[in-house]
Amino acid sequence: MTNIITITDASSHSLARIAVDVGFNCFEFQTVVNGQTVDVIASAEDFPENKEKPSWSGIPLLFPFPNRIRDGKYKWEGKEYIIPNNLAAHDGNGHAIHGFCFDRAWRVIEKGGNFVTGEFQLSVDAPDRLELWPTDFILTVKYELNSNRLQSKITVENPTDKPLPWGFGTHSYFKLPLGEKSSIGSCLAQAPVTKRWELIDCLPTGETISLSEENELIDGVYVDTVQLDDLFTGVKTTNKIVECLVMDEQAGLQISQRCDNSYREIVAFTPPWCDAVCLEPYTCPTDAINMQTAENNHGWQTLAPHSIHESWIDIQAGEIVV
Repeated sequence: MTNIITITDASSHSLARIAVDVGFNCFEFQTVVNGQTVDVIASAEDFPENKEKPSWSGIPLLFPFPNRIRDGKYKWEGKEYIIPNNLAAHDGNGHAIHGFCFDRAWRVIEKGGNFVTGEFQLSVDAPDRLELWPTDFILTVKYELNSNRLQSKITVENPTDKPLPWGFGTHSYFKLPLGEKSSIGSCLAQAPVTKRWELIDCLPTGETISLSEENELIDGVYVDTVQLDDLFTGVKTTNKIVECLVMDEQAGLQISQRCDNSYREIVAFTPPWCDAVCLEPYTCPTDAINMQTAENNHGWQTLAPHSIHESWIDIQAGEIVV
């Protein structure tokens, strides 16, 4: 039986459900705005009992690399590493995908009525994958409900005596439409991005290109008019905060996803298997470990021994702000 934790906020009639055994995936966030019940997160009807496709529902947590590593191979400090498809997830083109944490069981280390904290340590929770990465790591995520806001605090910890290479991202599926009586045709996605990475088979070539009109996410695009699977950069911040929006004009509702400015890339994706849009904050681009150079690390991080890095992502439902 799947271990599911439910947290609630009585003042706003909000609830969130987290599948501890499937990547600590928050697969449901429901709240009330002006009497309207808003289901924020899209998930398959049989998730998380059906664990076959854990990256297709909810909010998958992508670590120690978001998205793909080309051919499942990389070099670090002169050593070549291979991530085989029998030990970690790969896409249909043979690239390692979405890290080591999204498809394994986590441990709950603290819980209250409106919050829960989960922890994943590579050597403890996926020891079969330990040799696939240069060091052990600990990823801690705290989900907390405050009114109609789902707050997440993310802590990366290096428990070893060696530098830890890492990147992190989330893969939120925002359910469309937001209103019970509206349609997907009234829904827009907006992200503060000015460029996108040129991709071949979902991997960056290293070049960034200007945005086409249909991908002008900075002004908002109607979701039913585009097919998105793009990696954007040139992220603009306001007071060091990155904000993406999903808006349902017919219902007068919006979802705001805000995060700190350590998230420098945004993936926008319209999944063909459900009515949703993904706006995914990443600390680095796809395949960043193979893109870094002496002149530019492209956001790829190295955490010193016995150090931590903290970041946050908040998701809030409310009325459209004009």
